[in-house]
Amino acid sequence: MPPKEEEPATPTRKEKRIVRDENRGQWSSKTEFILTCIGYAIGIGNVWRFPYLCYRSGGGAFLVPYLLMVIFCGVPLFYMEVLIGQFSSTGCTGMFRLAPLLSGTGAAQVIVNMYCVCYYSVIISFPVRMISYCFSSTVPWVDCDHSWNTDACVQVDELAKVVNGSSEKLSTSADEFFHREILRLSDSIANLGSLVWEQFASLFITWIIIYICLFGGIKSMGKVVYFTAPFPYVLLFILFIRGITLDGAWSGIKFFIYPEWDRLLDLKVWADAAIQMFFGLGPGWGGIVNMASFNSFRNNAKFDSIFCPAINVFTSIFAGFVVFSVLGHLSERSGIPVATVATSGPGLAFVTYPEAIALLPIPQLWAVLFFFMLFLLGIDSVFVQLEAIISSILDEIHFLRNHKKKVTLMVCTTFFAISTIMCTNGGMFILQLFDWYSSAIAVIVICLVEIVMVSYIYGIKNFLFDVEFMIGKRPSWFWRISWQYLTPLILIFILFTSTIFIRRITYNSIAYPEWAICIGWASCVSSVMWIPLYIIYIMIRKRETMCDSLKKRLKPLDWTPADPEIQSEYNAYRRKNRMPEFMSETSGGEETIK
Repeated sequence: MPPKEEEPATPTRKEKRIVRDENRGQWSSKTEFILTCIGYAIGIGNVWRFPYLCYRSGGGAFLVPYLLMVIFCGVPLFYMEVLIGQFSSTGCTGMFRLAPLLSGTGAAQVIVNMYCVCYYSVIISFPVRMISYCFSSTVPWVDCDHSWNTDACVQVDELAKVVNGSSEKLSTSADEFFHREILRLSDSIANLGSLVWEQFASLFITWIIIYICLFGGIKSMGKVVYFTAPFPYVLLFILFIRGITLDGAWSGIKFFIYPEWDRLLDLKVWADAAIQMFFGLGPGWGGIVNMASFNSFRNNAKFDSIFCPAINVFTSIFAGFVVFSVLGHLSERSGIPVATVATSGPGLAFVTYPEAIALLPIPQLWAVLFFFMLFLLGIDSVFVQLEAIISSILDEIHFLRNHKKKVTLMVCTTFFAISTIMCTNGGMFILQLFDWYSSAIAVIVICLVEIVMVSYIYGIKNFLFDVEFMIGKRPSWFWRISWQYLTPLILIFILFTSTIFIRRITYNSIAYPEWAICIGWASCVSSVMWIPLYIIYIMIRKRETMCDSLKKRLKPLDWTPADPEIQSEYNAYRRKNRMPEFMSETSGGEETIK
């Protein structure tokens, strides 16, 4: 009889849990990664939030706390996440193989991204809608001769009446255009009203564009960013040249950059700088880790992690010159101070700046350029957040890996359906609510968990050892001090101040009811709650004693490079340096790592 064939070995429990995705893909070039990072980090907030914050918080003096926060918190977090993604070739859920007990943090990141993608897609659909109004003989927000206008409407060149010489409450033509025609805003979040079909169509077009750019994964996204990342700078430069040649431009720029050094003693200014840095660079969302997971293993991550934040800072400051040069002209023409016309958020992008554009020759041209720039700035961020969600799904649900295009279609369709609620008359109230509560505190908590995991659970020495193997050089003392001490302390400061200084939410001077605020806080809790819930779950289903069960899950699980050849080199390198079996700061002494 022929010899009986051996039965294949039964996979171990670990082998069942960890299955690498061999077809995950890789960037075609380093340029694609850098452009995607730039597109992700630079968003609409660079245009509608930073310039106003800088003006309000001390002008040029605001750059001192802002740059300090970038250098000692933003860049170290950015670099750490790039290193984690590049080393492991895994997304925001797989990165917690460093300490499996904290795997609930990966779920928290996915949920935060889901909230953000839904409301952010609606924000970038507004420019699509606004562009559709720019092909008439006059832009419709320049006068009060339309069906949506009220008796309280004043034209852009009569803005001085809003603050001088009138006792009645007036509204500008641009304000009425945005709130009464674009949004068709209801009187409160309790009154959602009906669907605004034109806004629904704009949102549908936006999601079609997103899907077309993403259906091929990083291969298609890597090609799209060659246009979507650099082209906004062309538009910014054109708007800058036009802006500084206008009457009153330099008075506006002076408001933007004039330093008030005494404001540095205000804790709120430092809090604003920290939060702007945090949400400008984008650590904690999982997008950076996921993008870096498609890098070449030996990529020089240090250059990328300094270059991209530097471009972000430059863009924020440059956008301030663009915005305030035009606001200075608006002040000159209307007769009201720059301090009065300067606003932040949607009001700046869709009301105040269009008001200023309406005063320029050929306003249709400048409006199209501005709104197209906003769309491009926003869509890159959606690309990265969606790809982080999709990659997390494929990392965890193995049988879907051969159906990525279908998964992408399903995810895009689902988020489009959910976000349509923000196309109703009360949709802007919902958008503002989730923008205010769902991500701000949650992402800070996630970053704090990440830095503690790397520096104190996995161990900073072990992490530096991995980096040395990957890029051939151990990070300098600056990175070690930042990861162990400075960055965690700054994150605690940001968490504390963002909670203390949070203001009661309003939109268009309409306060939100208590039940809506409870929903807002619930959206925050719905993501971060998975961090403790997963720890409790492990404690309940423990097979060993509770202490042994927790200790076991604080040790890295399959934390090696994905490529089998590099993985063999890494294991040999670890043995050569007498690394312990589980690389834990507590199990290895100083002498085990050179």
